[in-house]
Amino acid sequence: QVQLVESGGGLVQPGGSLRLSCAASGFTFSRYAMSWYRQAPGKERELVAAISSTGGSTNYADSAKGRFTISRDNAKNTVYLQMTSLKPEDMAVYYCSATRADSRYWGQGTQVTVSS
Repeated sequence: QVQLVESGGGLVQPGGSLRLSCAASGFTFSRYAMSWYRQAPGKERELVAAISSTGGSTNYADSAKGRFTISRDNAKNTVYLQMTSLKPEDMAVYYCSATRADSRYWGQGTQVTVSS
């Protein structure tokens, strides 16, 4: 049974930081590229950051460059998103996703609220 379980979301003030984690099980994690997406109310889900299966390649949405860092630990079957200098416009539900060929899995999401 495939599971992606996000954690680490919460309420943070503008300028603050959060680290999201996504624990994977039920598939061979090290063979999958991993991504973080987010969806704000009334908006489409958008890609935030992605990392290759080995961790050797990453890419970021323009809105995340310089502030967010995606990483993974294949020994722990976990992908992370370190977010710094958070802005109100970063507020959304954040989802992790695993991708390989025609397969894609999604987590249930974790809420990030940026507010003073």
